[in-house]
Amino acid sequence: MASILYAWELGANLGHIGAFLPIARALRERQHRVEWVVAQPHRASRMLPAAGFDWLQAPHMPDVLHKAPPASYADILLRFGYAQAQDLFGLVVAWRKLLGITGADIVLADHAPTAMLAARSLDLPVMLFGTGFAAPPPNYPTPNMRPWLPVPEAHLLQADAQALASINAVLQHFGKAPLERVADLFQVEEPGLRTFPELDHYEHRAGGRYWGILPYTEATEAVPPRWPQGPGPKLFAYLRPGSAHFETALQALHQLDGSILIFAPGIAPALRERYAAKHLHFSAEPVDLRLAAQEADAALTYGSPSASVSFLLAGKPVVMLPGHLEQYLQAKRIVQLGAGLLIEPDRPATELPTLLQKILNDPSFAGNAQAFARKYADFSQEQQVAAIVQRIEQICS
Repeated sequence: MASILYAWELGANLGHIGAFLPIARALRERQHRVEWVVAQPHRASRMLPAAGFDWLQAPHMPDVLHKAPPASYADILLRFGYAQAQDLFGLVVAWRKLLGITGADIVLADHAPTAMLAARSLDLPVMLFGTGFAAPPPNYPTPNMRPWLPVPEAHLLQADAQALASINAVLQHFGKAPLERVADLFQVEEPGLRTFPELDHYEHRAGGRYWGILPYTEATEAVPPRWPQGPGPKLFAYLRPGSAHFETALQALHQLDGSILIFAPGIAPALRERYAAKHLHFSAEPVDLRLAAQEADAALTYGSPSASVSFLLAGKPVVMLPGHLEQYLQAKRIVQLGAGLLIEPDRPATELPTLLQKILNDPSFAGNAQAFARKYADFSQEQQVAAIVQRIEQICS
C-alpha cells in the first residue's frame, strides 16, 4: 500500500478536485491511502465529504500584485512567494511538514510548483497532474504566455533569474543540487500532462506527453439533463455568476430560439426569475456533462476546460467566455481548431448573440468538432484512470 499525496496549490474552483476524484477512488479501491492538500478547502467541502475523503490546507502566500499582468510562468511564481528566497523557504518548510505527516510516497502535482520543490528537497518522486498551463516547456527563459503582446526578452530573463535564485537558495539550504533553469523544476518522474496536444496552452511544446483531459462531473449528485420544451436546437450553458459577461450571457440565451438548459451554481434567485422562460431552464443541480454533450447541439461555457472538452469529445462546438489567462489560452486553441468561438474577456460581449447563432447554424464548426471527436473516438476516461493508477503504482514500487 502506498501513500499518494495530491497537491493543489494554485488556481481556483472545483475543476482541480473533480479531475482527480475518479483517480482517488480507484487508488482507494486498490488499498492505497490518498491524502488531499488543497488550495481552497471551502471548495473541497462541496465534493470530498460525500466521497469519504478528508483534506488539508495547502501552504499559501497571497498574490503580490503588480502593475502588469504576468508574462511568463516565472512571472507567476514571483507573485506567489518566489520573489524572495525567505518567503519561498517558509512555504517549502510547510510543504515538507505536510509530506512528512502524511507519509507521502509520491506527490501528484496539480499546479503545485512549491509542493514539487519540497518533494525534490526530500527526494520524493513527483507525477505531474495538471494541464499544460501548469508546466512550462523546457525552454530558457520560460516562454511568453501572451504571445499577442510584445514582451521584451530582458523581462523574461529577469523573471527567470529572480525565481531561479530563490529556488536554488532553498535547494542549497537542504543540500540539494541547484537547477539550471526554472523549467527544470518540472523535469520529474512522470511529466505527462492532463490535456490533448491540440489544447496544450503552449502550442509549440516539443516532445510533450499527454494523458488527455479528464471530463468530470462536479459532484456525485449530478443529474441527467432535463431539457425544456421548445422548437429549435438544444444548447447547454455552463456559467458562473462571477465569470466574465455573466448577465450578458443570460440576456443572449433568453433571446435565443431553442431549448436552453443552464447550470449556473450560486445564481441569485432574482436573476433566475428575471430570465425564466418556457424555453429556458435553470438546473439547480450539477448536470452530467457527458450526457448533456451527447444530447445538445452546442454549448456556451465560462471557459471551463472540462465542459468545453466534453462537448468537443462528443463532436459539438462551443462558445466560450474565458475570464482569466489559463481559460483564454485553451479557448484560443479551440478556436484554432475551428470548433468554437470566444469573447475576449476585456471586451464587451455585444456580439454574443451573433456568435451563438453562428455556432448553431454554420456547419463548419460542428464538422471540426466532429473531426476532433473522431480522432479521439477511442479515448476512455475509465481507461485513462486505470493507466494513471498503474503509472502511480509503477513509480511507487
